[in-house]
Amino acid sequence: MRAVVRHEYGDTSVLRVEEVDNPAPEPGRVVVEVAAAGVNMAEWHVMSGEPTMMRLGTGLRRPKRPGLGQDVAGTVASVGPGVESFAVGDRVFGSARASWATLATASADLLQRMPPETSFEQAAAVPMSGYTALQALRTLGTLAGKTIAITGAGGGVGSYAVQLAAKRGAHVTAVCSASKASFVRGLGARDVIDYASTDPTAGGQRFDAVLDFAGGLPLAAWRRATIPGGTLVLGGSERGGRVLGPLDRSLRAPFTRGIKIITLMAAARGDDIAELAASLSSGELRSTHSQTYTFDHAADAVDALRGSVHAGKIVLTP
Repeated sequence: MRAVVRHEYGDTSVLRVEEVDNPAPEPGRVVVEVAAAGVNMAEWHVMSGEPTMMRLGTGLRRPKRPGLGQDVAGTVASVGPGVESFAVGDRVFGSARASWATLATASADLLQRMPPETSFEQAAAVPMSGYTALQALRTLGTLAGKTIAITGAGGGVGSYAVQLAAKRGAHVTAVCSASKASFVRGLGARDVIDYASTDPTAGGQRFDAVLDFAGGLPLAAWRRATIPGGTLVLGGSERGGRVLGPLDRSLRAPFTRGIKIITLMAAARGDDIAELAASLSSGELRSTHSQTYTFDHAADAVDALRGSVHAGKIVLTP
């Protein structure tokens, strides 16, 4: 089968499309014929080996596994022993192992059947960003009536957080580039702040909660913009140090008093994938897929993601 791989850490120049062995069905797992695969910042981290602390799990000098990709949508090609929830030919989406390939394996618990009238590309754009948004919002409890600022609102996680928060009654202020203002308003944001021209923490407005998926401002600045006892969720940042990455800010959280600071460590969970499928089916959530690249242009896709070129989500197709 064809797969996007890398055999060393580095920038997008290390990406290759190669012929690799087909995955075999394993107990409790499903082999999916991939129609589309999502592109997330997680893939950039795994590709680059940064922050370097993560290499303790992925390989110190070289990657332990060459494959990339987690979000998947496609058709069940085979099922392993013990799998009774899916059959060959079922259209599914969810979280997989090395999904940037023509075949990928996934735990049956992390797959759901495709919602009606949802394309493979639309479905592949949802899982990781969607469950990260769900888990971030869950830390805030009841959302109705709360004022919530969401940074990185025009990107993957932010675009789902805006939708879910607005649908659940929050007053959402989206922090994003001016070029994505109409996009986030269409998702339910009531107010939009262009971070390039306006400091979102300097206008005197105070929020019940902030979901910070961009990480461009220090904790002390967000403390000024959050009500006493409010919540700041640190949902990731690509601007941390090379060793600890976004954990740099998290280590400073105990010294920022007056607000509750939560470092989000999102993980794929079957219940969340099921909730996303139900939300897509009901119309509470819509896919923010906006751009498709082929496997042969995976490097361009990652560069576009890093440069925030497109609103919403990018996916790859074979």
